[in-house]
Amino acid sequence: MAMKEKSAVTAKGKAAGASLKRSAGKEERKIEASKGSDLAKGAKRFEERSKSSDGKSAGTKQR
Repeated sequence: MAMKEKSAVTAKGKAAGASLKRSAGKEERKIEASKGSDLAKGAKRFEERSKSSDGKSAGTKQR
């Protein structure tokens, strides 16, 4: 269960959180299958996703 899903006040909110988690997992598996390898996880994924079109990571831009 995701953190937001646990803190949802209503049953409708909990269902929406669970649905979002399932859909994100499904999309991730689809991307991994087409890519042929697993997506980066944790800090590596943060760096990979934070790079913009100029190729600089968020940490580099903040320095």
